[in-house]
Amino acid sequence: MSNTKAKYNTKETSTYDHIIAVSNRHLCSRPLPEQIARVCSLHPRAVILREKDLTEKNYTLLARQITDICKEYQVPCILHTYVETAIQLECDAIHLPLPLLKDYKNTKADQLYTFSAIGTSVHSVEDALEAQELGATYLTAGHIYATDCKKGLPPRGTEFLRQVCQRVNIPVYAIGGIKISEKQIAEVRECGAEGGCIMSGMMNL
Repeated sequence: MSNTKAKYNTKETSTYDHIIAVSNRHLCSRPLPEQIARVCSLHPRAVILREKDLTEKNYTLLARQITDICKEYQVPCILHTYVETAIQLECDAIHLPLPLLKDYKNTKADQLYTFSAIGTSVHSVEDALEAQELGATYLTAGHIYATDCKKGLPPRGTEFLRQVCQRVNIPVYAIGGIKISEKQIAEVRECGAEGGCIMSGMMNL
């Protein structure tokens, strides 16, 4: 296991070390780079730069700023969707929707070899098993708790999370309704997860 992979897989005692912050500039009361600096000052496990509504050109411009901030605070930065941007910026971590991960694995697998961390989101045990087979090195599984992002959709709950964690041998992070709460992080870790992904709580610090 490389040193970079270890950063996504080591167990620490700090609550923030079990939290992956997920960006959403629309939730911020300040420019996203300023918000990411605030987030990084808490030293979460990693930051996922989501912002998937941006064109690749605009995402690249933003990613250049965010990766520099993350490097300054020594917080791993995970880019989202745009593989070529991550390669261009020499970012060694990428998060891909499962269909996109499958597409790259089938048609452009050589591009994925440059990454030491490859994540994807899963919504079933079958998704999780497929993602692991495709080469994912970590998973986000959800949604676990009720969340405004999924209004009207019942959460899958902690038993779902437990089942996913039991069936794969790569790190799993709960997502959906996760708060900056020692109790909640402990609850998902009791299910076998490495921790949780937080968007709203981290964007409203």
